[in-house]
Amino acid sequence: MPEKKYSLSPDQIVRLIDSQEGCIATDRITVDGCKIGFMYREEPYQDGRPDSGWRFMAGDEDQDYMDNSDNHGVYQVNTICNYDPEIIPLLDSPPGTAYIRGTDGEFELDEEWGIHKTDASIVR
Repeated sequence: MPEKKYSLSPDQIVRLIDSQEGCIATDRITVDGCKIGFMYREEPYQDGRPDSGWRFMAGDEDQDYMDNSDNHGVYQVNTICNYDPEIIPLLDSPPGTAYIRGTDGEFELDEEWGIHKTDASIVR
């Protein structure tokens, strides 16, 4: 597999939040440069690594795309804030929270979102 070409170079990443926690984001954000269109927070993994529980997507990823682990990666939340700083005010939301970008371009609480417990796929 070819090396990913990120839409922001390492020297463009600045400290925007005071956190070392990680998250998962799709290549639609980090490689293609799309704004975040859907974000949700799971219970953080407690495996000794600082996981925030946040998962970020452009919102147009289909199940085949999501099933391919080559299409997403683990990043510091601060890195993803550099790709889309509009997420910063939402980062203190509790696990179980999801936001979707509305037609007006603003984030709104996605009250229909949930995690399907049997296969951990996104259900909306």
